[in-house]
Amino acid sequence: METHTLETAGADLVYDVRGPLPTADRRPPLFTIGQPMDATGFAALAARFPERTVVTYDPRGLGRSTRKDGRVDHTPQTQADDVHAIVEALGAGPVEMFASSGGAITALAVVAKYPADVTTLVAHEPPLITLTPDGPAAVQARAGVREAYEKRGWGAGMAAFVAMTSWEGEFTDAYFAQPEADPAALGMPAEDDGSRDDPLLSDRSWAVSSYRPDVDAIAAAPTRVVIAVGEESEHVLTGRTSVATAELLGQRVTVFPSHHGGFLDGEFGYPGKPDEFAHRLREVLDGAS
Repeated sequence: METHTLETAGADLVYDVRGPLPTADRRPPLFTIGQPMDATGFAALAARFPERTVVTYDPRGLGRSTRKDGRVDHTPQTQADDVHAIVEALGAGPVEMFASSGGAITALAVVAKYPADVTTLVAHEPPLITLTPDGPAAVQARAGVREAYEKRGWGAGMAAFVAMTSWEGEFTDAYFAQPEADPAALGMPAEDDGSRDDPLLSDRSWAVSSYRPDVDAIAAAPTRVVIAVGEESEHVLTGRTSVATAELLGQRVTVFPSHHGGFLDGEFGYPGKPDEFAHRLREVLDGAS
């Protein structure tokens, strides 16, 4: 693996390349992206593609990529520009892309703005909460996570986030009538460390989850776009946003093993099924539905 830093006007972007460039089999590199997940989250998946050249990166302001633009918010448009800059720096032509969570939203922005950059995009569980039938209630639930974080710190915020993302079905009055989630019950710290800059729990990434894809631009792009959803996510928020995104693009979701982090080993505490996930991703990239 070789690690590179691409200096741009707004950020120094750190990315890793596993394998040769140009690729040994002349197949496009496989570019994996997340948000707020950085490159560390894709190590297990990359290891399961030893035959491919795999590129991972840290979005600006996350992991090893430092910002120079004076901002702390995250937007799909800015991150799309960053991904485009890295694709150009690779000098290997268009890439195949696996993108998950907020990274899937960035990837949809890449396809819309830079359609020549990506041959196939597998967008896994994009959390586009405003696309769901109960979008206003989902936005309210998101605000509740930030409120818990602002009032009581990381543990309380993360407990509220878990409560939101594990809720099955639409956000009804019953959801909002629940008592505040208890971080201790989830094994999380109850004490407040005073920080309020978490990209997942603050409002810094709201532009990501509020993004609306440019349907016309995506339809006009030569990119094959696949919206993927974990089989365990069917009734929870990211499963519902995946279905809504697919419907917006005039397609059906493609089912993958496991849950929102189905490609992860156990190093982050919520293991998926990385072997089965990688097998399914290989099938889809090879053209299977």
